[in-house]
Order: sequence, then structure tokens, then C-alpha cells
Amino acid sequence: MRFCGGGGLKHAPHAEPATAHPRQAGTGAGQARTAGLLLAIFGAIAFSGKAIIVKLAYRYGVDAVTLIMLRMLFALPIFAAMGWWASRGKPPLSLRDWLGVVGLGFCGYYLSSFLDFAGLQFISASLERLILYLNPTLVLLLAWLLYRKSFARRQLAGMAISYCGVVLVFGHEVQIAGPSTALGAALVFSSAVTYAIYLVYSGQLVRRLGSLRLVGLATSSACLFCLLQYAVLRPLGAVFEIAPQVVWLSVLNATLCTAVPVLLVMMAIERIGPALAAQSGMVGPLSTIMMGVLILGEPFTAWIGAGTVLVIAGIFVFSRASSAGMG
Repeated sequence: MRFCGGGGLKHAPHAEPATAHPRQAGTGAGQARTAGLLLAIFGAIAFSGKAIIVKLAYRYGVDAVTLIMLRMLFALPIFAAMGWWASRGKPPLSLRDWLGVVGLGFCGYYLSSFLDFAGLQFISASLERLILYLNPTLVLLLAWLLYRKSFARRQLAGMAISYCGVVLVFGHEVQIAGPSTALGAALVFSSAVTYAIYLVYSGQLVRRLGSLRLVGLATSSACLFCLLQYAVLRPLGAVFEIAPQVVWLSVLNATLCTAVPVLLVMMAIERIGPALAAQSGMVGPLSTIMMGVLILGEPFTAWIGAGTVLVIAGIFVFSRASSAGMG
């Protein structure tokens, strides 16, 4: 996503363009790269805190329908403002564009988020984050199914390594938590699939609307879907029975773990590009596991450690192979 000003500079007919000193230019580029890396890392850590907050909220007896309603209720003003800001001075959306925005919001943010929240009732935050981290491989698989895009051998190798890591952690958790782990893993994997569908089909709209405008409008529509779902499935009076702790956790989830990381990652992509920003996001699973151990008291075993290493290594190989193929 690029922002550019509307005006340009006019030079005198024989004026020599000003050039920065090589050392100054290098210093500026280095600072922008460092800032981009820090933004991407902080964004990944903030995103990973979502699972921790959801698991904490479940301790107060709340269900997924209520929890996602609260998250989206508090996030709606932020995303609506984002969509309005990005739409200033732009032509209005056509009916086709609106249908695309609402459809992507339903699939990529409402359905994906709800499946993720529902799955977290049955599995650990660590396993949830590792499953969601498979998203780049799912995007490639969907591209192969829909557009017959071919695989590179290194991409297949990276996918195999990362999926082996998830299976390793899943098998260990099944032994501890029982069969309900399979249901939770299936729900979270479905969440990753629906978000991959969003990424695959959002390409044309991103080019027409811009990423910030699309995200703001699509997430706003998803917020409305979540509020409508609660109104249909729960009595409205039940909102007054929600524990105050759940409300404050939802405020934190909507701001620090939803809206803020979206902006941080977008700012990082502007500075260092999507490939490096995605690779910086590898800190996400590690931070989730660390917070799960420290905050939730989840066990950290050699199985989890080995599975995490495999997933991160596999996605790293996969991402490098994808970047090389695009070059």
C-alpha cells in the first residue's frame, strides 16, 4: 500500500536535482528498515495476544457468540473511521464493489473470527496460533485449486515441514486434553481456510479500492454481522449479565489485539515490503506460546517446542521459496 501526495515539484529549466549524500541516504534507508521491522514485530506480538485474551475471557463463563460480539462492538468505531478516512476524495463504490466488500467481510473477518473463537474453547492458545500460521500454505493451495498455479519443490518441502510440526503438537495435545482437541483444531483450521479464501479473492478489490479502504469497510461489515448474530441467537437482556472482566478484556482485544496490529502491519509493509513483514511475523507463534505459559499457565513441553520449531522453519522455507519464485 502506497500513499502519495497530490502535488508535484516544478524544477527550473536548468536546475540540477538535489541529491542526498550517500551516507545520509543509507542512514535514512537503514532507519526506515529498522522502524519497519519493529512495527512488524510489535504487530505480530499484538495479534498473538488475541488468543490469550480470549482464553482468559472464557474463564468467566462467556460463550463464543457473546465474546466475538463484544470484540466487534468495540472495534466497529475504529474500523468505520478507518474506512471513512481511506474513502475521502475517492469515487463511491459501485454495487458490485459493495457486494464484494460485504462478501469478503463475511468470509474473512466474521466467519473466520467466529470459527477461531469457537475453536479456542477446546485447544490451547499455542496450538491455535500454530494452525493459523499455516495460512500462507493454504493461500497457495487455494491458488492451485482455483487457478492451477504450480508449486516449487522448496514450497512443497516447507509445507511438509510445517504441517508435520502442527501434527506433532496436535497429537501431544490430544493425549492430554482428549477428543475435544480434534473439534477445536478443526474449527481453527476452518478459520484459517476462510481467511485464506478472503486473501485469494481480495486481490482485485485491493487494487481498485486500496488495502486500507478495503480493510476498513470489510471489517466494519463483519462487525455488523457479529452484532446481528448476537441479536438473533441471544436475548438482548443477556448483555447486562456479562461479567465486567469480560467487557474490559474485550475492549483490550478490540484495540490492542485487533485494530492496532492492523495499522502496525500496514505501516511495516510500507517500509519493508510484504515479504519481510511476513517473515518478521514469525515471532507471533513464539510470543503466543510464551504468553500462554506465563499468563494462562499452559504447559511447555519438548513436543510443543519441537512442533513450533518445525512450523516456523517450514514457513520460513516456504516464504523464501515463494519470494524467489516471484523475483
